[in-house]
Amino acid sequence: MKITDFKALTFDCYGTLIDWESGMIAGLKSLTDRVSRELSRNEILQAHAFHESTQQRWTPAYRYSDLLPIVYKRLAEEWGVSVTREECAAYGQSVKNWPAFSDSAEALQYLKQHYKLVILSNVDNASFAGSNEKLQVEFDAIYTAQDVGSYKPSDRNFEYMLEHLRRCGIERHEVLHTAESMFHDHVPAKRHGMSSCWIYRRHDQKGFGATMRPDEMPNSDFTFNSMAAMVKAHQTELSAKDAA
Repeated sequence: MKITDFKALTFDCYGTLIDWESGMIAGLKSLTDRVSRELSRNEILQAHAFHESTQQRWTPAYRYSDLLPIVYKRLAEEWGVSVTREECAAYGQSVKNWPAFSDSAEALQYLKQHYKLVILSNVDNASFAGSNEKLQVEFDAIYTAQDVGSYKPSDRNFEYMLEHLRRCGIERHEVLHTAESMFHDHVPAKRHGMSSCWIYRRHDQKGFGATMRPDEMPNSDFTFNSMAAMVKAHQTELSAKDAA
């Protein structure tokens, strides 16, 4: 199997293209600064992962911008900090401020020359629009949790995407699902018989950060530590083809 075998790349956005962990840490600073003990970065992210994934299971139809304020409230309760409704609401609007990884825009612009680019994301459309400005590329399709009415790792999200891709003439075997999160993306992608590429952004860190630990680690067909490394591998394959 080669990277050049595929017609479309389907992307998780947050954690893969957008540095959501840094965005979360910045967005939660006014809360974490008031906690009576010092919290490590990973402790903050792991608590966020629990409350986010739990809330997504209980209220799958909530828009992400409406779900994040509940996560903020649950974190404040866990850490013993009083917060206002306005503070919670402000966190729900913070996604547009989350930064892109430094290599995302350039990598996407290169890959756009060779593939259809598709987003499968656990956010609402307005939040993604703010992130898309930072990614500086026009995606061929954007499927959000708001569109589907559920959150990954629900099978519904992948079934929705694959059904719509088939209508566009793209079959399952022609798709490479590209993501950081094992929990949200690689586990369900494998359930659906999809090829996958792990962008292992946390390769130099312990744990799973802002995502839940999967019950079982799936195998990915490709693994790169960055989008830039994925681009380099694609260029190497093209050069080998040209030389053959």
